[in-house]
Amino acid sequence: MIPPSEHPDIEELLPHRGNMLLIDEIVNVDENAAVSRTTAKDRWPLCDGSHVSPLLLIELVAQTSGLSNSLERLNKEGKGAQTKGWLVGIKKARLMVAAIPIGQVIVTEVKNSFKFEGFREIEGMCKIGDELVGEVTLQVVRAD
Repeated sequence: MIPPSEHPDIEELLPHRGNMLLIDEIVNVDENAAVSRTTAKDRWPLCDGSHVSPLLLIELVAQTSGLSNSLERLNKEGKGAQTKGWLVGIKKARLMVAAIPIGQVIVTEVKNSFKFEGFREIEGMCKIGDELVGEVTLQVVRAD
């Protein structure tokens, strides 16, 4: 993993902005795995004013995986390389909470469990404190 002092900015790695950028902090990242930390916010989509839908845990796994996969692109192609989107499929999602209160800190850990050219299968989990609140497996392909 890259030391925190050397982490790229989140905006360098993800195209998301405004309400759709869910990640607050990169905890650890390399080309095969990443850990992010964020606080549930009332500005997020799927928020009812006091709680956020656990469906956003799927997006947290996707964005956290975007950190490591974009780092790989930067390392191989350089900062000036054209960014290409990823098409995402949800292979499995197990959400263990009915709602996430605003202000809860969510830690998301992901790893590429399978890589072949532009295809990835990503396993992720989200925790609030020591409680596992979501397990998600995504399949992504880089659009050319």
